[in-house]
Amino acid sequence: MAEAIKMPKMSDTMTEGVLAKWHKKVGDQIKAGDVVAEVETDKATMDFESFQEGTLLYIGVEEGQAVPVDAVIAVIGEKGEDYKSVLDSSSASAEEPVTEEALAQEAATEEDVDVSNIPAAVIRMPLLSDTMTEGVINKWNFKVGDKIKSDDSLADVETDKATMEVVGYEEGTLLYIGVEEGKAAQVNDIIAIVGKEGTDITPLLKAGNSSPKKENKAEEKAVSSENKPAETASSVSADSDSRIKASPLAKKLAAEKGIDLNEVKGSAEGGRIVKKDVEGFVPAAKETASVAASSKEEKAFAIPQYIGEEKFTEQPVSQMRKTIARRLSESLFTAPHFYLTISIDMDNAMAARTQINAVAPVKVSFNDIVIKAVAVALKQHPAVNSSWGGDKIRFNEHTNVGVAMAVEDGLLVPVVRFADGKSLSHISAEVKDFAQKAKAKKLQPKDWEGSTFTVSNLGMFGIDEFTSIINSPDGAILSVGAINQVPVVKNGAVVPGNIMKLTLGCDHRVVDGATGAAFLQTLKGLLEAPIRLLA
Repeated sequence: MAEAIKMPKMSDTMTEGVLAKWHKKVGDQIKAGDVVAEVETDKATMDFESFQEGTLLYIGVEEGQAVPVDAVIAVIGEKGEDYKSVLDSSSASAEEPVTEEALAQEAATEEDVDVSNIPAAVIRMPLLSDTMTEGVINKWNFKVGDKIKSDDSLADVETDKATMEVVGYEEGTLLYIGVEEGKAAQVNDIIAIVGKEGTDITPLLKAGNSSPKKENKAEEKAVSSENKPAETASSVSADSDSRIKASPLAKKLAAEKGIDLNEVKGSAEGGRIVKKDVEGFVPAAKETASVAASSKEEKAFAIPQYIGEEKFTEQPVSQMRKTIARRLSESLFTAPHFYLTISIDMDNAMAARTQINAVAPVKVSFNDIVIKAVAVALKQHPAVNSSWGGDKIRFNEHTNVGVAMAVEDGLLVPVVRFADGKSLSHISAEVKDFAQKAKAKKLQPKDWEGSTFTVSNLGMFGIDEFTSIINSPDGAILSVGAINQVPVVKNGAVVPGNIMKLTLGCDHRVVDGATGAAFLQTLKGLLEAPIRLLA
């Protein structure tokens, strides 16, 4: 009987995998244990072995394509067997909601109200800025029953950037106001209706947002007509024009005639300038205006201009980067982080490292010494070696230290297990082996699972100090900075010193400030007297 082969979950954080390469093709014989494909997970590229035997009847995923965990990627069965029933049963659950959604969409579009013969026009919330999604009616300038002219400002609308006027570009009686002052409306929602007095507007309201093309064209005309005078005015006159209270039509006429709106006296309510004020304007001093204009042009001409090109490239997000984004976002927005920083005198550690490397089988780094010191300190402070479990706190008695490593696609955190019981040489050799595997994408789930604490070191990049996001479900993470030569005071004298800063990031649900501070004090004592690590 044919069996569906599904995308396996190859790590604890994996949600989907990319088929990097197929090792078999349709028609090939498969034995249990055969490597069928290579799958790129969020951590590494791993071999996918078959647990079934038979003929490969179907391949459902092309190389390079991503599929979620448990999705069907292939079918194995007897040669010539009909496998379509297996695919149908696997996809049946996914098809049902799609069918319901399609039916809902069809039902929603069945009702279409004819509003072409109604002597009224719908006024919608216009798109007044490129980032606007809704607008708040700050003030209505008319009430239902008032007579409206095409250049009248119906309302003041507060957008995400400014408070602007909305012009209806329709003449008639204000029949309906759909949004109260202080209320918000989405872009393209009906905010008012203007038309012949006594018109039944019920069909227009029933039509709602699925308006006829005529109304959409009127709306586009309103938006574009409002944008054009703004652009023209900005290129012809000074910035002060944008602060003058005038209708968009008045601004457009002023721009076309070269009239400075600062010189025009408004006749509408509150000194607002309307169309007739611009048409009836007579310049008092043409020469003064022309001189001012020419001086502005000279100043504008003197400003150097640089024309650049805006461009960018995009590339698909890798599985590793998707997981990093998801896991770190969950940690940062779920665990309440706080940070403690301490300075460490590394003179003794530097001397001890020189002596250790003279006899050690492998070269020991400062990071290896920090890992060892962290593990020893965690045994004395179990509260820092803990994790939040919702209704309980887990206090780990073992010390598995995760070591953050940068790789080409992102970040991996292999785990040095039981680090408190290992020698510095052992830790060094293990970390070096992890680094080689990480770069070659050969780390396995057992290599990165089970950490109880994490160390992240950017000191080798010259970073003095930094903060890290906790590697969930750990309760804390240590950020290690560079060793810097700075003046320090010893025995009352200023002498050269070698100082390294450590920053402890804590999950406040399990670690309190005093607990974290005590852990750092213990860690400081171990690093400043590293002979204690060898005892």
